[in-house]
Amino acid sequence: MLDRRWIAAHIPHQGGMCLLDSVREWSAERIRCVSASHRRADNPLRNEGRLGAACGIEYAAQAMAVHGALITGDGKPPRQGYLASVRCVAFNVDRLDDVEGDLDIAAERLAGDDDNILYHFEVRADGRVLLAGRAAVILNAEALK
Repeated sequence: MLDRRWIAAHIPHQGGMCLLDSVREWSAERIRCVSASHRRADNPLRNEGRLGAACGIEYAAQAMAVHGALITGDGKPPRQGYLASVRCVAFNVDRLDDVEGDLDIAAERLAGDDDNILYHFEVRADGRVLLAGRAAVILNAEALK
């Protein structure tokens, strides 16, 4: 299992913004990560003491970034990715900070190339889907010019 230290060394998110604790499993098409940071009072995404469900999109985006680092496997510094769009998101909870169990974050690569990727993602805990949707990621913003 890849831990938080490995994750922080391979994605742009650092310090408290590195939200993931470990990678549970991964393949060329999928990744599953785990996090307990949604329960931390110092979570940088909290607003007025709460962590809204939409913050789960950032957890999923970080899982996608880790997936990119794993499938690239070239040892180079992490590429800066951008969420170009998030679609068809279903929120089944209002907030994440009151979820007792660890977050289980899954992302599946549906299509893409070296510069653009489409993922389906789910954030689960306590035996239920908290949120799910699709995200388009651009890895080479220069290519858009």
